Amino acid sequence: MSTDQSVHPAVQCEHLTHRFGDVVAVDDLNLRIERGEMFGLLGPNGAGKTTTIRVLNTLVPVQQGQVRVFGMDVMRQPMDVRCNLGYVPQQLSVDGALTGRQNVMWFARLYDVPRRQRKERVEEALVTMGLTDVAERVVSTYSGGMVRRLELAQALVNYPSLLILDEPTLGLDPMARDSVWDHVTSMRDRLGMTVLLTTHYMEEADALCNRVGLMYKGRLQATGAPDDLRAQLGPGASLEDVFRHFAGAELSGNTTEQGGLRNVRQSRTGR
Repeated sequence: MSTDQSVHPAVQCEHLTHRFGDVVAVDDLNLRIERGEMFGLLGPNGAGKTTTIRVLNTLVPVQQGQVRVFGMDVMRQPMDVRCNLGYVPQQLSVDGALTGRQNVMWFARLYDVPRRQRKERVEEALVTMGLTDVAERVVSTYSGGMVRRLELAQALVNYPSLLILDEPTLGLDPMARDSVWDHVTSMRDRLGMTVLLTTHYMEEADALCNRVGLMYKGRLQATGAPDDLRAQLGPGASLEDVFRHFAGAELSGNTTEQGGLRNVRQSRTGR
């Protein structure tokens, strides 16, 4: 096998199965994501999306099957995999008592960015996400959209090759959602990153993703470009229609919670 990682896809899952007790969260998943793609993993709550992402992130072990990121086995080379990842989870990942700059600097240390490069990397991440004007403010004063952009800055500070976004616009109003996606798209175009995202907003996936995978009850029901999947149902079909056709389920993703850190925390934790 070639040791040149450039010949490998960004993500390759082969027969991935993961159980929590008697519950099969991911069921014989075969998934390939090419380098430079923006790929959307779609499905209702409990479909297996977050479990799949946590396996890719090495946060939970591979129980059955094989998972590789840029050709690296996530079980045998977890540290190498982590060095290539940026991750924005559903759960809040900022400290409201720290400033924006302090939060990003903490992640630079966490990712083991070389000490001599940290200040420059932190500044670049803040500039990229349009946060320099508020970098010295404590995060508890940020709006919901600013919090999400700060979390993206944290995920970018180590120059990831694969950026994983788990419900990145959950709880944001439409303008804040647009701002987040404008920054992600610009960043991906400039850096050539691969982006894997989950979202309940079908219009986001339709507009942003090169390809999508539709999951239901742990199984991948269909994969393809949004236009190609819609064409299978005929004129006028939406991506949500496609999901209902393949999965037989309705997506609920109408949360448009506005406000700042408190509302972002509530929208992600249910409290």
